[in-house]
Amino acid sequence: MMTPLIEIRNLSKIRPEGRGYELRIPCLELCPGDFFALLGPSGSGKSTALDILALILRPDACEEFTLHLGGIDFSAKDAWMKGNIDSMADIRARYFGYVLQVGGLLPFLDVRGNILLSRRALGLEGDGPLEELAESLNISHLLSKRVDQISVGERQRTAIARALAHNPSLVLADEPTSALDPLTAADVMNLLVSTTRRQGAALIISSHDWDMVRAGGFGELHIDVRQSKPGEPILATLTPHTGPKVGEQK
Repeated sequence: MMTPLIEIRNLSKIRPEGRGYELRIPCLELCPGDFFALLGPSGSGKSTALDILALILRPDACEEFTLHLGGIDFSAKDAWMKGNIDSMADIRARYFGYVLQVGGLLPFLDVRGNILLSRRALGLEGDGPLEELAESLNISHLLSKRVDQISVGERQRTAIARALAHNPSLVLADEPTSALDPLTAADVMNLLVSTTRRQGAALIISSHDWDMVRAGGFGELHIDVRQSKPGEPILATLTPHTGPKVGEQK
């Protein structure tokens, strides 16, 4: 039986900002090669869920949060309780790739430098899969250009290459196509999926575009939102919905 990359039980996070909501994750297991889309209305906690999965944001309560990566078992719950931020930063840098909603590229680096940032942070020598990634994402001709010299779509593809350059086990992407026109969005999504799949990593993306997600054959993680009474905090619950993975498309 395949060992999950991540096991989560009874996790919750309260966000008092705006209308206020509580995000709950009763149970979540993510295995190598899984492809899931995180779906829910605006303000339901999709970005919060991704930041928790990326070990950036601490939950308020958690029964279990265990990662099985690189032959080690790591309890994020214990690390949070002990305030061991450095250990989580090391896990995140080595095993995770994170594609931010607006790319998050550094303007003082060229495209090549931005892509290699994830490798340099780990002290990895050489360019690794840079050339292959750049070719598959159609940005080979941009490697020497500054961020302000390339389009929004090209920036998103650069961000994807950076997230994959160190061969992570898990890739997280927060609305990676939200700033793109429909044709470019479909192209970028297909490139993200195919490149991540080729590297054998698991993938979770957040998205509002349910049609694109279902066309891509993702499994679905829904954030279901309810409010008992007007003015009371919103309860947002992340629930896996059964659906085909990318590799199981007919």
